Amino acid sequence: MRTWLGRVFLAIGMVVVASLPGARADVADADREAIRGVVSGQIEAFQRDDGEAAYGYASPTIQGLFPDIDRFMAMVRSGYQPVYRPRSVTFGPAVETPRGPEQRVFVTGPDGRNWVALYSLQKQPDGSWRINGCVLVEDTGESI
Repeated sequence: MRTWLGRVFLAIGMVVVASLPGARADVADADREAIRGVVSGQIEAFQRDDGEAAYGYASPTIQGLFPDIDRFMAMVRSGYQPVYRPRSVTFGPAVETPRGPEQRVFVTGPDGRNWVALYSLQKQPDGSWRINGCVLVEDTGESI
């Protein structure tokens, strides 16, 4: 219950901050392509059940929270079915936020429900991008 409630508050906070004037800007073209490649690579790895590859797209911060592939994959299977087994995936905008770049991905989960996956990314010292978190927000089709 506590984890679920934390995710809800984080998702609400991310939506509020992203909707503030001047709170977001488009990500540079080169970074946008690299970020999209990282996110799509991880989703493809989930679909193949390639835990090692999927884990490799996670930031050191996420890997520290889930210190082995089995724990990481168990977390994904239990809490992120829409990105673990999506029926469809459509990339939305990648925007800069006060927390760093965010990639929005519209997914239809295995149960047919629609979601917006808000991926936060972290640039590594070598210039590569890694996924530093994902928040799922159900896409009800209503505008805010």
